[in-house]
Amino acid sequence: MRVPETGVRGVPARVGRGAVADGPFAALPLGSALPLAVIGGLLFALAFPSPGWWFLAFPALACMLLAAMGQRARRAAWLGYVAGAAFWIPAISWAGRYLGPVPWFALALLEAAFFALGSVAIALAYRWVARVVPSTAGRVWGLPAVVAALWTGREWFSGSWPYGGFAWGRVGLSQSQGPFTHLAAYVGVLGVTFVVVYCVAVVVSLALVSPRVPGATLRLPVRVATAGLLVAAVLAVPAWPTATSGTIRIESVQGNGPAGYFDRAAPGEVLASQVAATDVEAKDVDLVVWPEASAEFDPRQQPVIASSLDAVVDSVGAPLVAGAITQTPSGVLHNTSFVWTADGWQSSYDKKRPVPFGEYVPDRWFFSKLAPSLIGLLQRDYTPGTKPNVLPVAGINAGIAICFDIVDDGLTRDMVRGGAQVILAQTNNADFSGTDENLQQLEIARMRAIETGRSLVNISTVGASQVIDPSGRTIDRVPEYTATSMVTDVPLGTSTTPASLASGSIALFLSLGGLLVLLACAPWGRRNRS
Repeated sequence: MRVPETGVRGVPARVGRGAVADGPFAALPLGSALPLAVIGGLLFALAFPSPGWWFLAFPALACMLLAAMGQRARRAAWLGYVAGAAFWIPAISWAGRYLGPVPWFALALLEAAFFALGSVAIALAYRWVARVVPSTAGRVWGLPAVVAALWTGREWFSGSWPYGGFAWGRVGLSQSQGPFTHLAAYVGVLGVTFVVVYCVAVVVSLALVSPRVPGATLRLPVRVATAGLLVAAVLAVPAWPTATSGTIRIESVQGNGPAGYFDRAAPGEVLASQVAATDVEAKDVDLVVWPEASAEFDPRQQPVIASSLDAVVDSVGAPLVAGAITQTPSGVLHNTSFVWTADGWQSSYDKKRPVPFGEYVPDRWFFSKLAPSLIGLLQRDYTPGTKPNVLPVAGINAGIAICFDIVDDGLTRDMVRGGAQVILAQTNNADFSGTDENLQQLEIARMRAIETGRSLVNISTVGASQVIDPSGRTIDRVPEYTATSMVTDVPLGTSTTPASLASGSIALFLSLGGLLVLLACAPWGRRNRS
């Protein structure tokens, strides 16, 4: 005869069509799990700018884990989908600013589907792994590691596929202003995700698991102290000792011109705004940096543009890194960053991560049939570049990230491996004016500075434009939606962080490790239900 299983502290677990009772990790009834999923998703959205309340990521994760815990696959999928929608719809509301609600909701609901997949995996882990590892220590310390690895794997997968993925909305990115930020230098953004989810999952297990020894108890003060010691141990990890050697004086120019895709601007208007905002009287400037597409078109083909760039370089007495739309003789379009000196065009980098459905339409033939009027608005298709994303300029090596490039883990590592001493993150946020997109992107850039141990100049056409040092601290900024510039002595990085060397391997190990453990436990977990 099967012994009835109990939930938290001996309370009988309620078993419904979508629930599986399994000791401390018994599934909550739908009436409790569904509100938790919604609350978790909404709290998670608030952890990102704005308002950027990073600490809400912890209760958000707890709610979402409790909602998925012990559920059967179908119900776990729906609960994960609800949590994902509750998060993504408000978190990327800025997507509707560009092309309206259709792409906004399409992207949000697609990403919610990845949440659903992750929720199923986590629900199965709480069922299968908990049965295979029945000890108190295994359920408190081991099971949360599998759960955190599965969450990390879901973020890695959704950040890689389809069309290169959408590596936004990661737990690690929500912590850009939090106490776990320094860990990015060791394990990268996805590694920070693992650490945060692991800590939350351990706390959840401590709250639910009771010792299996007859008569033994785990009192509340012990549970709280154990959780506190775990967090203290993580926070005790020192910041990675980033090394710098000298500085470079950079003038970063935010022109605040009409740089949006649908702005009714005359040719040359964005360029003129950049020229006007450049302080040509700034003293001892080593390098001038303009945002993405700030020169508009290829100065090698447009003498008027070349003349304007020559005037800036001659007046300031320093080379210029700017952006433009360029076209090869065969008609291939690129979003390009280039170095311009007194001798003209020197070197360039073509954006490797053009934005799907923003800068190009993948499988245009297919999507044109689904939404012809919407797809018809996007007439240009940029081609991903192949050149290295490190350019020599002003006697240093500068890593170049053009807008969406900054979310790509691999491109970030390539900069450091290519010898970059500073990162120039050029972006055009004009299409998202008045939304949180630019602030969210800025915090991604902040995490990249910490991850690489490099100062980062985040320069936008309209803002937010800031200079961030290798510790993630803002050392200079200018107001948003203002035509202005900032002249900053930017530290040059020389050391290599562990994340720059191994964050990709760490993310892959965690992602595959969690999945392999889950699959290995499946045969026994499905049988051992007592």
